[in-house]
Amino acid sequence: MSTALVIVGCGGHGREIAALVAAVNDAAHRPPWRLAGFVDDDPSEANRKRVSALGVPHLGTLEILGRLPAGTQLVIGIGDPRIRRRVADRLAPLGPAHPNLVHPDATVGSDLVSAEGLVVFAGARITTNVTVGQHVHINQNATLAHDCMVGDHVSLHPLAAVSGDCRLETGALVGAGAVVLPGLRIGAGATIGAGACVVRDVPAGSVVKGVPAR
Repeated sequence: MSTALVIVGCGGHGREIAALVAAVNDAAHRPPWRLAGFVDDDPSEANRKRVSALGVPHLGTLEILGRLPAGTQLVIGIGDPRIRRRVADRLAPLGPAHPNLVHPDATVGSDLVSAEGLVVFAGARITTNVTVGQHVHINQNATLAHDCMVGDHVSLHPLAAVSGDCRLETGALVGAGAVVLPGLRIGAGATIGAGACVVRDVPAGSVVKGVPAR
């Protein structure tokens, strides 16, 4: 029997996760998920219409999550690591399960060690001896190479490339098309701008961009 799944967030990232769930179901002999709906405290009218067009209901605000049927699982469909972390903290007292979702067109090493809530989109590549924390999102065609350690709530945007033996601390964001060279540390809450090439460690909370990134 399929497990009920609710996506937190009606924005574009949440709807991309809905497409990922559909792809997982299509590839499975027995579809593992039944997408029960979205929750969002303040969805725009445009996003309400986009969700409705998917044939999946907007169930209401996050307040309803404590009243969902037993066994319902949640995925946080929010791209911004800072907001994703706040939502995860808000959900923690409810004790829901957060599954790991991997698109069938992604590749993940058999020795990956992951906490709950990992989302890996189409074309992403995670290689060998990689460890990731809670609610990590690896977007389309991003790569995460050997021996990396990735903290909670990290995001790799599309086409980001993180080289081997890097450490990405809690809430770090690597922008679209950015490259992190081997063995570097990206501090907690740091942001790597789109298209940047990171050649040295990045302090916590910093924003860097350019080639080389500064």
